[in-house]
Amino acid sequence: MAPPKSRLRENIEALILAILLALFIRTFIVQAFKIPSGSMKQTLQIGDHILVNKFIYGVKLPYFNTTIIPYKKPQREDIIVFKFRQEPEKDFIKRTIGVPGDVIEIRNKEVYVNKKRLEQNYAVYTDLHIIPKAMQPRDNFGPVTVPENSLFVMGDNRDHSYDSRFWGFVDLKDVKGKAFIIYWSWDNANFGVRWSRIGHLLK
Repeated sequence: MAPPKSRLRENIEALILAILLALFIRTFIVQAFKIPSGSMKQTLQIGDHILVNKFIYGVKLPYFNTTIIPYKKPQREDIIVFKFRQEPEKDFIKRTIGVPGDVIEIRNKEVYVNKKRLEQNYAVYTDLHIIPKAMQPRDNFGPVTVPENSLFVMGDNRDHSYDSRFWGFVDLKDVKGKAFIIYWSWDNANFGVRWSRIGHLLK
């Protein structure tokens, strides 16, 4: 008859199991992120804490950036978290505007996808000034065709977002997941919880 396990050993085994389970969930299923900037206002506010579904676009091998079980690809208007290649230590969050094969053009702030004006109920514009295309691509851009295995993304805070207009396309390999819910929100300016935002589903 095997001797009973000591209480210490049981606690250690339970702790190790909990850590392994948490690592598995964080790596393959769900990960938490904090919003550090206002580029996605009003959809996301500075201080929002969100959960990202990492399984929805397939299972990836950590560190190798290789999808081993493909499921689906990001769709237009999905809010995605991705690795920013120019600064690999940073994760960006933006909205998918164009998928492979789409033709993207911006004319006087209006976004066109495949020559059709995009309905942007979520988009925010705070600057009435229109910047000419010759100066910078914020308000006038393209047309460009989204390459295979790439995405064109923009922040909802159109006049204050550093996105595909300025640095190009997102490689599908760099996509970490789809943001789906705000689980916590802290207003640092007023030092208080934004209770009305907690539990808000993102779309």
